[in-house]
Amino acid sequence: MDDLSAGGAIMWLIGVAALFLVVIPLVLALSLTVLRRLREIKDYAADVLDNGVRITENLEPLPALRDTRDHTTSVATGLRRYVGAVGALLGGGNR
Repeated sequence: MDDLSAGGAIMWLIGVAALFLVVIPLVLALSLTVLRRLREIKDYAADVLDNGVRITENLEPLPALRDTRDHTTSVATGLRRYVGAVGALLGGGNR
């Protein structure tokens, strides 16, 4: 082997060593960090979906509340008429 090819072989070995000792561990560390963040995002998305379903479960009684409001309005109207009629019967018909 001549000096030029020996130097090339040494440079090649240094490059391979740098690849295996620096580049590959760095890429693996970064990819693990990215995967960890992706798992966190997945967990947050599942949490948002779960809480969204719970909110919709709590909104189911709203139509019944609207019916209750309408019924109380009609009862209040009837109650006013009733109180007016009882007041007239009892002699308080100054209304």
